[in-house]
Amino acid sequence: MSLSVESRRKVAEFLLRIKAIELNPTAPFTWASGRRCRCACHPSGRRLAWSTGKACSSRAPIPRPSVRTFTRQLCVEEIESRFGKIDAIAGVATGGIALGALVAQELGLPFIYVRSKAKDHGLGNAIEGDLSVLSNVVVIEDLISTGQSSLKAVAALREAGVEVKGLLAIFTYGFDVAEAAFAEANCMWSTLTDYSTMLDQAM
Repeated sequence: MSLSVESRRKVAEFLLRIKAIELNPTAPFTWASGRRCRCACHPSGRRLAWSTGKACSSRAPIPRPSVRTFTRQLCVEEIESRFGKIDAIAGVATGGIALGALVAQELGLPFIYVRSKAKDHGLGNAIEGDLSVLSNVVVIEDLISTGQSSLKAVAALREAGVEVKGLLAIFTYGFDVAEAAFAEANCMWSTLTDYSTMLDQAM
């Protein structure tokens, strides 16, 4: 990991402070996948909590300017040090769109995004943006759990003839299944912080 421990702890601190991560040791959250976990993380600003039987949703992406600036700049540093020169940033819908656009703006690069599935109307696109002038991208995601949705976006880009130099996310739970999935897909990846760092910071 090229990011410093201090930087990873700072990201975790921000996520806890803006309640993008919620901890509930007594009543685990139920994820969309059916997994039960005492931590619910939606670093893009979308918080879904079913521990009380009700869903709470807030879609404002990384709401505070200081958090946006720090996160954007850290993403740029990590992309430049780990992935090198790229042609564009690709955000994964919907969590990676806001941060991906901010990072692309900072780098002065084009921005595209990848849907979870192709539209069933209009042009039927799974990828939005001009791919004709692109040869390689870094994919931006908000969260890695099992890695399946992120790698689905990577596969869609590869099928469209775009080289994916790697994927960068804000947070990972650190599941072995994600490590294995990214290795099998031969896709480099990195995150700004992770579950163990977040727990240390929370304590």
